[in-house]
Amino acid sequence: MAYYSRLKDLREDNDCTQTDIAKLLFITQQQYSLYEKGYRDIPTSALITLADFYKTSVDYILGRTDDSSPIGK
Repeated sequence: MAYYSRLKDLREDNDCTQTDIAKLLFITQQQYSLYEKGYRDIPTSALITLADFYKTSVDYILGRTDDSSPIGK
């Protein structure tokens, strides 16, 4: 499985708990924890929601770029 190393960093940088983000995604805290740890792949729709919430790009969350600014900005 993929490891989404930036999920935890983004969450903590925004002073959010796993429960806060789970509520945003309409999932349980346990499910979100599995995403952060890389035990479950995160759905595309959740990646988009998180990118919008954190004002960054999906590519940044996935580690495909180190540029945290949103696409087109």
